[in-house]
Amino acid sequence: MKERVLKKTGIKTQALAALLAVAAAVVIPQICHLAGQAAGVGNGLGTTLLPMHLAVLAVGLLAGPWAGLAAGALSPAVSFALTGMPAAVMLPSMTVELAVYGLVTGLLRGTKMPVVGQVLAAQIAGRLVKAGFLALMVYGFGQTAVSVASVWTATVQGLLGILLQLALIPLFVYRVRSADRD
Repeated sequence: MKERVLKKTGIKTQALAALLAVAAAVVIPQICHLAGQAAGVGNGLGTTLLPMHLAVLAVGLLAGPWAGLAAGALSPAVSFALTGMPAAVMLPSMTVELAVYGLVTGLLRGTKMPVVGQVLAAQIAGRLVKAGFLALMVYGFGQTAVSVASVWTATVQGLLGILLQLALIPLFVYRVRSADRD
């Protein structure tokens, strides 16, 4: 049986997948923030679980690099416009990071690498590019509102979210691909 999700994904399908991923990347963090507020931890649950990353990583794996890149590049801006989050100072670097996540998972989706490896490779690439972007902003343009060390701080704070991504995204992708074969 063919894996239609992996094979020829048309432009309309990619566009729809990217739009759905952007919507999910706005809604899922809001659910986490509401849960965090109900639990008394405020917005801290979002920085721990990294909910915006889930949809972007998944759409790259399911619909390809262009859908992943578009979802990653648009999600932070749409979320900021609708909810005020992420914080404006984080918006440029988060946009770069998520765009790389979507692009890399999309580029790796047809390889023999296990899905968990594809997600891990995208996570590493996204953080490295984000660090490079922040270094350029700090050392090249004198930006003082952010630091390159914030990548490490965010990685440590989001370790639970990173582990959840490595566990949940492969399961989700497997389920979608299995349902597509039926």
